[in-house]
Amino acid sequence: MKTIDQFNFENKKALIRVDFNVPLDADFNVTDTNRIEAAKPTIIKVLEDGGSAVLMSHLGRPKGQRNPDMSLKHICSKVSEIIGVQVRFVEDCVGEAAEKAVADLRPGDVLLLENLRFHAEEEKGDEGFAQQLSKLGDIYVNDAFGTAHRAHASTTIVAQFFSDKKCFGYLLAKEIDAIEKVMRTGEKPVLAILGGAKVSSKITIIENILDKVDHLIIGGGMTYTFVKAQGGQVGDSICEDDKMDLALDILKQAKAKGVEVHIPVDVVAANAFSNEAETKIVDVAEIPDGWQGLDAGPKTLENFKTVILNSKTILWNGPVGVFEMESFAKGTIAIGNFIEEATKNGAFSLVGGGDSVAAVKQFGFDDKVSYVSTGGGAMLESLEGKTLPGIAAILPE
Repeated sequence: MKTIDQFNFENKKALIRVDFNVPLDADFNVTDTNRIEAAKPTIIKVLEDGGSAVLMSHLGRPKGQRNPDMSLKHICSKVSEIIGVQVRFVEDCVGEAAEKAVADLRPGDVLLLENLRFHAEEEKGDEGFAQQLSKLGDIYVNDAFGTAHRAHASTTIVAQFFSDKKCFGYLLAKEIDAIEKVMRTGEKPVLAILGGAKVSSKITIIENILDKVDHLIIGGGMTYTFVKAQGGQVGDSICEDDKMDLALDILKQAKAKGVEVHIPVDVVAANAFSNEAETKIVDVAEIPDGWQGLDAGPKTLENFKTVILNSKTILWNGPVGVFEMESFAKGTIAIGNFIEEATKNGAFSLVGGGDSVAAVKQFGFDDKVSYVSTGGGAMLESLEGKTLPGIAAILPE
């Protein structure tokens, strides 16, 4: 794996694909700077070597049209503040203006190109567009894990114009390493905690990781499909009736592979999908009609705690309850606490996938686990066993 550490950028221009697709408020202020901060080490390495950095990113979904609300000029001052260098901005990402702005760069300079997706060719993976981008740097650095699952011009196609002068930035290298630890090199026992609403959205992940894990915790809305498939009463809980055979098949596959599956034994049930609903603790297989399971119960959490604290490698993908409502957040917070404790005791813990990342940030666990992935879709496709095009483009053929 060729990383940025294998290059010296002295008097070189690094064309860096970053993921600055950050949220903005109505006044165009950046409301979450995590992605910019995550790219900082890669940019600083280039500058400290005596090189200059040309940053390219998308923002939002302008669909090939120039949309002033999605211009990257809005984030330029915030990027300057975080990196500690006055970042220049150019109002296009290819063509004469961009090429001139790059030609004017001196060692230590940083240039931010305009939104790649103002050109429809970016998402189409257009080779001519990628070639135009390739003129803007001597070495190509991909540091955008969040878009590594897309075969776009800037994430994948552009790499072919750099022969052996291409590498992973620090962030992307860390993402690859974290997934490798879970999927291949992690210390045993390996545990995957899969939550979320639907079995159907996690089926390819479950099937792929059964060969890699020793324990599998099933939580969240998925629980009820498994429970009903085994003859339990789930009341009004979310359930995919057409996936019950699949749930039974997963349990059968897990048994054959020696994987221990842990399903909730009790739940916090509510008489409405509301924070103000009446609640009670019930056996997971005895949820009355008119009630629905919305969080893991106390016995379940005790069981899960034992499994988590005995694991050496932990993947957490998906909450175990409707954590967005305070009344049903206790289970997800408890899982975070258990993983924090296991991590302190030497386990490697990786959190990935939109909802679980949102949960760890909301409850302050992001610096208490080993690694929080920056890419939702890219992370999920990696766990499904797919080789991401943005990663394959950098690897030697």
